[in-house]
Amino acid sequence: MSLYLHDTATRSTREFRPRRAGVASLYLCGATVQGMPHVGHVRSGLEFDVLRRWLTRSGYDVRLVRNVTDIDDKILAKAAEAGRPWWEWAATHERAFESAYDQLGCLPPSATPRATGHITQMIELVERLVEAGHAYASGGDVYFSVPSYSEFYGRLSGQRPEEMQPAEDSGDSGKRDPRDFTLWKAAKPGEPSWPSPWGPGRPGWHLECSAMSTHYLGSEFDVHGGGLDLVFPHHENELAQSNAAGDGFAAYWMHNAWVTASGEKMSKSLGNTLTISALLQRVRPVELRYYLVVPHYRSTVEFSDEGLDEAVATFGRMESFLHRVVQRTGSVSPGGMHPEFVAAMDDDLGTPQAIAVVHNVIREGNAALDSGDEEGARAAAASVRSMLDILGLDPLAPHWAREHDGSDAARNALSELVEGLLKQRSEARARRDFATADEVRDRLQACGIAVEDTPDGPMWTLKDG
Repeated sequence: MSLYLHDTATRSTREFRPRRAGVASLYLCGATVQGMPHVGHVRSGLEFDVLRRWLTRSGYDVRLVRNVTDIDDKILAKAAEAGRPWWEWAATHERAFESAYDQLGCLPPSATPRATGHITQMIELVERLVEAGHAYASGGDVYFSVPSYSEFYGRLSGQRPEEMQPAEDSGDSGKRDPRDFTLWKAAKPGEPSWPSPWGPGRPGWHLECSAMSTHYLGSEFDVHGGGLDLVFPHHENELAQSNAAGDGFAAYWMHNAWVTASGEKMSKSLGNTLTISALLQRVRPVELRYYLVVPHYRSTVEFSDEGLDEAVATFGRMESFLHRVVQRTGSVSPGGMHPEFVAAMDDDLGTPQAIAVVHNVIREGNAALDSGDEEGARAAAASVRSMLDILGLDPLAPHWAREHDGSDAARNALSELVEGLLKQRSEARARRDFATADEVRDRLQACGIAVEDTPDGPMWTLKDG
């Protein structure tokens, strides 16, 4: 079966056919580093990490570029408010974002370009647009002329130019049309600037990604992505200015839905942010990743403490299964993936269906363990490891092993003892000796160990206090 992805531009799920055989080129709009990362910020990075892993497993040489916007009105305003240099403010928060991506198990991108490092490419793109009659200079600013491209403008978002609201900077006196958007901003006192044919200034936000994506991936590449809030105006403007300059640009547009809180998009302005650093004081990074990547990328995640706790418990049961197999049979390497998992992932990265397959295989593996079929249990564990690795969730992968410290030795010893007792309990239940089974459970509970019988087999946890 071939991979199918939902394309925002065509509003359809299309078969993925890369422009170059065997190579998948991806561009993800990364962070505007104005503040600390929260769960709404990192979702697109996680979703594209899953796409990248799946494409790699499918045999593609993946080129993933995730940019950093390190010059922007918001960055300048936040830095000024804090009394800090803008470049230091941006660098500080860029490091916070990179740390968050790494903690949550995202593989490093092929490139992480900064906007300030690609001013030359941006100026060249603006020059091409001016020469083509799609941009004009006015008082040191340069604007993209929406009326000059009105036949095509709005294709991505489905809006028509005549129905659109004026651009955010529509109050600028140098504009010919209120819908025109800024490509180059003339220098203002106290702000950073770079020399250009129109005088000193800095790039507009929309310009950055067009220049950086084509610089690294070519004038035509496969997938451009980001959060749903970027469809308009950011990605609409990117598409317009790139096509108007003669670049084919992206063949597919992918957008992940929001993380919401109380039904509203999580954002700085709403004051309902949940920072990654704060959440990782409550749960492990792999558990937070599970919470965010298991829902379909086009489904809204309504953040709640209850939902996060449920994700922690569910992931714990999956983790427990793998540890049980390893403790009973020895180390297990990743193996083949279940065909239904492959079908789910090929259907627009259907992670809810894919994780359901994982749970089914775990259920079979626990049954095999309880019946003494160690070979069957090992085969199930190998498949589970392979499938979870696609989602970046394999508990036995080296990245997550870094989380553990010397206390694991004590836990491993405890786990060995508990698993031995649970095996005795399962054997007693199998021969309907419920008195012995209850006695084992009571002994564990007296030692502060809670036992839960689940569809995936018996699971144990240390009770609080």
